[in-house]
Amino acid sequence: MMFTTVSADGTEVRAYDDGQGPPIVMVGPGLDDGTRLQKVATLLSGRFRVLRLHRRQYRLDLKTDLRQGSPCSVAEEAEDVLAVARAAGSPAVLYGHSSGAVVALEALVASPSSFAGAVIFEPAAVTGPPLASAGGEVLERARAAMEAGRPGQAMTIFMRDTVGLPDLQARLAGRLTALVPRYRRLVPCQLDDLEALDRLGVRLGAYATIEVPVILLGGDRSPAHLVERLDALQRVMPSAERVVMRGRDHGADLKHPAQVARIVQDLAGRVLPPIL
Repeated sequence: MMFTTVSADGTEVRAYDDGQGPPIVMVGPGLDDGTRLQKVATLLSGRFRVLRLHRRQYRLDLKTDLRQGSPCSVAEEAEDVLAVARAAGSPAVLYGHSSGAVVALEALVASPSSFAGAVIFEPAAVTGPPLASAGGEVLERARAAMEAGRPGQAMTIFMRDTVGLPDLQARLAGRLTALVPRYRRLVPCQLDDLEALDRLGVRLGAYATIEVPVILLGGDRSPAHLVERLDALQRVMPSAERVVMRGRDHGADLKHPAQVARIVQDLAGRVLPPIL
């Protein structure tokens, strides 16, 4: 079922709505049209109301010019998260993955009272140099590939030079993305997402103010820079709990949804009111 509400700037916000009970709001990673976290949500929906945001950054109906790039800000997406949480009617548990985890962190900073706790899975947070390298060089090359009608090459550049995949693996991911229409259409949005993260910049000082219970989640097979970003967060959020999934990587939500769901459920059981 699709849930709708209105964000602070009047934009309609959409989220997939599953289950009943205390609310869990989920913010997916790049290339997500709101369906990426369905497996995890299904496992949680027996006990919780799970709201999976269709992120504004990936709403094609809101884009003005996919060729030139039309990123919304991380702050706007965070306001969308808050709109969903408030409409749910009580403090929620928040889950964010990759770029969606940065949106989740910003929502926690903006309105801590809206959330009882959060699971932050390998956030693509800027903790030093820009993600797209100095001067936006990665973005320039990736956008040039899009202008040339080569979305697979654009994704290869992104996967290799930002995500940190080995060249062969990045090329394979780029080709697979270009072959699937629903993902191919979202490649410009992925580049917008990258630009929005770099525009946000380093926000470690703001994240140090987050006081609700937070699990910093990662896998030991993920790219090293994602581990380093979690390390940077843990240094400024000493009360956050660090959980490492052994033998897992950045796609653990797809490959091992039961494990991710269990971690979210365990936190929700600790911080949300008991189900009567």
